Amino acid sequence: MIFVYILCCVIPFYIWWKIRDGFRIHNIDDKYILITGCDTGFGNHAARTFDRKGLRVLATCYTEEGAAKLNAETSDRLKTIQLDVTVPENVKRVSEWVDEIVGSSGLWGLVNNAGIMGTLAPMDWLTLEDIRQPIEVNLIGLIHVTLALLPLIKKAKGRIVNISSVGGRVAASGGGYFSSKYGVEGFNDSLRRDMKAFGVKVSCIAPGLFRTPLSDPQTVINQRIQIWHKLQQDIKDQYGENYIAVGKYFK
Repeated sequence: MIFVYILCCVIPFYIWWKIRDGFRIHNIDDKYILITGCDTGFGNHAARTFDRKGLRVLATCYTEEGAAKLNAETSDRLKTIQLDVTVPENVKRVSEWVDEIVGSSGLWGLVNNAGIMGTLAPMDWLTLEDIRQPIEVNLIGLIHVTLALLPLIKKAKGRIVNISSVGGRVAASGGGYFSSKYGVEGFNDSLRRDMKAFGVKVSCIAPGLFRTPLSDPQTVINQRIQIWHKLQQDIKDQYGENYIAVGKYFK
């Protein structure tokens, strides 16, 4: 009787263990994953983490300093290249570089992390260029990188992870940042549907507010102060002289 009882306990555990083991990624030492925006923040942390796990990381950095620092602190499995996602020639060069490295195996993973906050301020304080800048990086740049690398990802039946934001669900301020992240959510849903037939998995991560260089509250306040000094007097009168001080609750 005791044996039957033990057996009844062991069998469900064994089944659970086999299912859990099925979710593991095997042969990770020959899988390549490209991560954009690896100078600091989430991208830097992801590159280091995947490198420690044994994956072959292709990390793009915006600056030479960021690339050099990441190279110095990771294994020789990790390779870096500079990338400005808003420059088409840069994106083409990186896609050719990736193609040379991964060869016939294709690109197993793409993490679209590169992004900027841009200027967060009331819309009628901003120029079209202020609004355009984060959209060009966070949305158009993300789409361009994805389309450039998609043939390699389809070849590997890989996966794409797009880093959105809680700001892609709720707009907490004016500026192009929130519009860009709403766009990322829409692009992600369209791409996931299109790629399902090819065995490519598409996911979206929407982090909340984390303490990274991207979301430094003092930077937000300083940007608003700079814009405030350039505003026409009638706009200042509409908002009131204490508007910036009240806005410091972002800290």
